[in-house]
Amino acid sequence: MASILSFSTIPTLGSSSSSSSSPRAFFPSRLSSLSLNHRSSLCKSVVKCSYAEAGVKDDFRSTTIDVVADVKTERVVVLGGSGFVGSAICKAAVSKGIEVISLSRSGRPTYPGSWIDQVTWIPGDVFYTNWDEILFGATAVVSTIGGFGSEEQMQRINGEANIVSVNAAKEFGIPKFIFISVHDYNLPSFVLSTGYFTGKRKAEAEVLSKYPNSGVVLRPGFIYGKRRVDGFEIPLDLIGQPAERILSAIENFTKPLSSLPASDLLLAPPVNVDDLALAVVNAVTDDDFFGVFTIEQIKEAAAKVKV
Repeated sequence: MASILSFSTIPTLGSSSSSSSSPRAFFPSRLSSLSLNHRSSLCKSVVKCSYAEAGVKDDFRSTTIDVVADVKTERVVVLGGSGFVGSAICKAAVSKGIEVISLSRSGRPTYPGSWIDQVTWIPGDVFYTNWDEILFGATAVVSTIGGFGSEEQMQRINGEANIVSVNAAKEFGIPKFIFISVHDYNLPSFVLSTGYFTGKRKAEAEVLSKYPNSGVVLRPGFIYGKRRVDGFEIPLDLIGQPAERILSAIENFTKPLSSLPASDLLLAPPVNVDDLALAVVNAVTDDDFFGVFTIEQIKEAAAKVKV
C-alpha cells in the first residue's frame, strides 16, 4: 500500500513555504528529484517522523512515531576514501561518531575491518559522478585525490579533479571543504612548476577562493603508516616513526638550515597517517578551523582531537 511520508522538523516537500526557511546545505531545492530511497534515508537523521497510510485520516497525534536512532551531527563525504590516507580518515571519522560516505574508483576495500561496515562505499569518478546523490545531506567534503604520472595526468588528477569537486560542493551548498595537499619541501621553483605541485596549488587556490571562511588546506610532508598495496601491507611506520621522533627532537638545531633549497626533503618531519586523519576530524567539527596548515599545525590539530 502506498504511504505518505512527512517530517515534523522540516518543511513538507513541495510546500509553498519560502525556500529561505530551509538551509541549502542540508535540504537543497533539487531534493524533489531524488529517489524515494534517498528521501526515506533522511528519516534516519531527524528526531521525529510521521507516517500516514493513503486514505487514512491525517491524525498526527495518533501516527507520530518517536524515532530512537543514532543521530549523527556530521555527515562527511571522503573523496578517495579507499586509499591510504582516505581510509585512515574514514576510520577516524566513524570512531568519532561521524557518518561517512566514500567516493573512489575502487569502492569498498577488500581487506577486513569492523569500521569498514560503518562507511557507505560508492564506486565512481569525480568527473562523471552524480553529485546530487553523493552530496545529499553532507556537512563537509574531504578530498584526498592526488597522484603521479605524466604532466598532463598530474594536472588532471591533482588540479582539475579537485577543482571540479570544490565547485560541485560549493554549488550544492556544502558548508566546508577540506583538501589534503602537500608540503613544498622548500624545493626550487623549477621542481615546484611540475604538474604535481602546480596541480595541488591550483586546487588549494580554488578551495580558499570558494571557501574563504571555512576551507581547509592541510600540507603534510611524508605520510607514514601501514599502507596496503595489491594485497600487501607496507610498514612505512618503520621508517617514518623514528624519523619523526629524531627530526622533532633536533628541530631547534636544524631551523637555521631551513632556508637552504630542498632542505626539507631531509629536515621536514614525517606525519603519521592517523594524526593527519585526526586533524581532518578536527577540521570537520571545529568551525574556527580554516585556512592553510603546516606539518606542525597538523600535529597540533590532531592532538586536540586525541584529548
